[in-house]
Amino acid sequence: MPKRSKKYQEAAKKIDVTRYYPVEDAIAAVKEASYAKIDETVEIAVRLGVNPKYPDQMVRGAVALPHGTGKAVRVLVFARGEKLQEARDAGADFVGAEDVIDKIKGGWLGFDKTVATPDVMGLVGRIGKILGPRGLMPNPKVGTVTFDVANAVREMKAGRIEFRVDRAGIVHAPLGKVSFPPDNIKDNMLALIDTIIRLKPASAKGTYLRGVSLAPTFGPGVKVDTNDLMRAVR
Repeated sequence: MPKRSKKYQEAAKKIDVTRYYPVEDAIAAVKEASYAKIDETVEIAVRLGVNPKYPDQMVRGAVALPHGTGKAVRVLVFARGEKLQEARDAGADFVGAEDVIDKIKGGWLGFDKTVATPDVMGLVGRIGKILGPRGLMPNPKVGTVTFDVANAVREMKAGRIEFRVDRAGIVHAPLGKVSFPPDNIKDNMLALIDTIIRLKPASAKGTYLRGVSLAPTFGPGVKVDTNDLMRAVR
């Protein structure tokens, strides 16, 4: 295990590793444990009772966080015709089809999210090997392959995030910045957890929400009392 910095060790002393914190206390502890000079992101890790090896237990989705993530998002829209102007009017940073695909083939990746209309997905598929590993491939399952590009762009700009359970059965996601008011972080957290619960696979057995922790980008994790969290979601 790599040696932790002195600042990290000092921050870790503020966290009781044996305690499962109620939601509001967990958020307060994360803010207290943040020590970096930058405005750190509050990150959540949700351990689920699923086995991602089986397709029918894959948990994947998207949620519009009520208070956004605090990060400026650069959105690229793959489209043609009138949809290009629709995307621009909604706030898209980049729009195009063959032209932007050629730029991406040349190494350009100056964007954070993508949206595509269904009619150009055949073209976008040609760069799937570039976009896919980076989590940038448009996908109809999370609403990023759509003719309603304006709504998709606005949601992304407002704080819509996508999530997917990893091989260990854990969902990782940002909940905003440490500088956010505690209630804003809580609202974002509850919106995400509510969405994850609604996406519970029918084949998942036993306890679904097995563990939740919060942490600032560079700081120690705080374990959340899942019973208190479930009461807050309901």
